[in-house]
Amino acid sequence: MRLIGEISYVRNEEDKENEGVPPMSLPPPPQQTLVVGYALTSKKVKSFFQPKLEALARKKGIVFVAIDESRLLLDQGPFDIILHKLTGKEWQQVLEDYMENHPEVTVLDPPAAIQRLYNRQSMLQDVADLNLSNCYGRVGTPRQLVITKDSSSIPDAVSKAGLALPLVAKPLVVDGSAKSHELSLAYDEFSLSKLDPPFVLQEFINHGGVLFKVYIVGEAIKVVRRFSLPDVSKRELLSSTGVFQFPRVSCAAASADDADLDPSIAELPPRPLLEKLARELRRRLGLRLFNIDIIREHGTRDGFYVIAKCQDMITYLSTSLRAWLVASSKSD
Repeated sequence: MRLIGEISYVRNEEDKENEGVPPMSLPPPPQQTLVVGYALTSKKVKSFFQPKLEALARKKGIVFVAIDESRLLLDQGPFDIILHKLTGKEWQQVLEDYMENHPEVTVLDPPAAIQRLYNRQSMLQDVADLNLSNCYGRVGTPRQLVITKDSSSIPDAVSKAGLALPLVAKPLVVDGSAKSHELSLAYDEFSLSKLDPPFVLQEFINHGGVLFKVYIVGEAIKVVRRFSLPDVSKRELLSSTGVFQFPRVSCAAASADDADLDPSIAELPPRPLLEKLARELRRRLGLRLFNIDIIREHGTRDGFYVIAKCQDMITYLSTSLRAWLVASSKSD
């Protein structure tokens, strides 16, 4: 206490001596740096580091550091955030060990939570369990059936499950390859025997040929329109047979935001409904970065279905971060 008293006394004496002297301008406090370690594939690195992103981020105190996979992760850093898009059991174990030793670091996202999105049988289960319905609408999932083997038994399995044609067939496992994003539309159950299991069969729901991709970053939500599979009329269903394959739908190249659409099709889902859905899924999934594909049943205003969930957020995250950095730089 004597030391504090002495310091206080000396300061009072100095104040008296410096009366009338203009105060000295102090330099601004140093900017706190946020270190983001990233472990991405070479393709994702190119899509994430858009022009001038690193320079803009550095001005705001955000530094990106590449994680060296050939070295122990525990020997690298320190990091505030780890952003990753690698797969494999070895990498998953590396991250889990790191998280155990550094609980203060935010990992986007925990590998155990991401694993649930790699299987189309489990990825929609949380939405189905949620059974969300309020004054803004209702959100469900299409009825589906998992085929793991023996394609010859598909007609009986479809009949027992009570699924209505047409059916969308999707690979069971989402591994990031182009093949895992392909889908087929079957007009009769017998043609499905041409496909190789394992795959998921989903009832096709007419939705005006447009889906809504909802990006969820923490509590922030961004919705864009994407072209999807066209509606199937009753006449077409009765007169068509076979299985038709489609490349990846709902990708960025299929943007429908500037298209001249019927207003009833183009209208975005109510934001309060999406916020409720996102909040519940964040809690159930334990994820901060993910997106969902949602459709509105054609002919309704409030009937929505989630048809897919995934964690491929790198390009969107980069675009959003760059837009925020540019906007904040202009306001400085």
